[in-house]
Amino acid sequence: MPGTELSPRRRQLLETAVEVVADHGMRGLTHRAIDRRARLPEGSCSSYFRTRSSLQRALAGFVAARLNADVQGLSTELVASAGRLDLEVTAIRRLFTGWLGTPALLVAKVELTMEASRDPELAAIFGGWRRELVQLVDDVMDAVGREHSSAHAEALVAALDGVLLGALLQAADDQAEYLNDCLAQLMLPLLGNERDDTH
Repeated sequence: MPGTELSPRRRQLLETAVEVVADHGMRGLTHRAIDRRARLPEGSCSSYFRTRSSLQRALAGFVAARLNADVQGLSTELVASAGRLDLEVTAIRRLFTGWLGTPALLVAKVELTMEASRDPELAAIFGGWRRELVQLVDDVMDAVGREHSSAHAEALVAALDGVLLGALLQAADDQAEYLNDCLAQLMLPLLGNERDDTH
């Protein structure tokens, strides 16, 4: 996954880029804006990311890697909670609540996703991450003994992505109830029944 091995300076610049995009959108993503936000000498960002395109690609890889690391942790919890839908919902809600508590990463993901619809290089980065995510969900459902298919996994990823975006648009005080309601409605039919391996 791009962005997983970073020098401290590159990490600082990309973390700052997340904040810039969250506050000002992709149009606000410039080398100068990052230097100013990070309080670094002008030219610092461009010495690491020579072009705006290279900066965008690095940021896409960084955001995808950050989200992927969190989802990997969630998958471990889901496997440990096999057969307990309440615990599975709680684990997903905990992850989503953590993301919503510091929404810059999610907003940057949304902005980058929209940009990827017009940029094949960004689309390739996010498309690869999305395929890895669907495969991870497929593997988790297999590990916990749920009836499933790759279509189930794809639908679950798409639906959870929609829930997360919907929660992002709620008032902060309403987000917890929104997540509870949506996840309760969503999880049982999409996760399917426990698989019977005796036949």
